[in-house]
Amino acid sequence: MAKLVFGMNQSLDGYVDHMAFAPSATLFRHFIEEARGQSGSIYGRTIYEIMRYWDDDHTEWDAAQREFAVAWRRQQKWVVSRTSPVVGPNATLIEGDLASSIRRLKAENKGEIEVAGPNLAKTLTELGLIDEYRIYLHPVALGRGTPYFAGPRPPLRLVSHDRIGEDVIRLVYVSA
Repeated sequence: MAKLVFGMNQSLDGYVDHMAFAPSATLFRHFIEEARGQSGSIYGRTIYEIMRYWDDDHTEWDAAQREFAVAWRRQQKWVVSRTSPVVGPNATLIEGDLASSIRRLKAENKGEIEVAGPNLAKTLTELGLIDEYRIYLHPVALGRGTPYFAGPRPPLRLVSHDRIGEDVIRLVYVSA
C-alpha cells in the first residue's frame, strides 16, 4: 500500500509560496532524489499547472534542473480538479468520488505518493488519507499568502527532523 506524503516549503510564519523563496542547491538536490524515489504525485489543478513547467525542456536549465525534469516526467501523476483540465503526459484526471479514488490509488500502488498543494492536502487531511506531513521550514517571514495548513491543523506527532543545507529544517509529522 502506498503512503501519501504532503511536503512543501514553508515560511517561519506558516505560508507556502513557490515564488517567495527558492530552494538552495542542496535542497534542490534533495528534491531531485525525492522525485526519483516517489511512485507518483497527486496534484490539485493549480499546483499541477505550475508544475507543468517541467514538461518542456528549457535552454537556460542547468544540469540539476534537467535531472529534476527527467525524474518528474517519469512519475505517474494524478490531477484532482472540478474543472476537468487537459492533463499532460503521464497524468490522469481523478474524477468522481475523491475519497474512493484516493483509497483505491493507495491500495493499488506502493511506495510514496506526493500530495501537492495545500487545498488538496486540506481535503485529504479531512478524509484521513495523508500519512505524513513534511515541512521544509525556511528562515523567511512572508506575512501573508497561502498557509501550509489550509484548514485546521490536524493533531500531529513529530517523528523526525533534520537540517538540509545551511538554513532549512525538515520536520516530519504523522497523525497523532
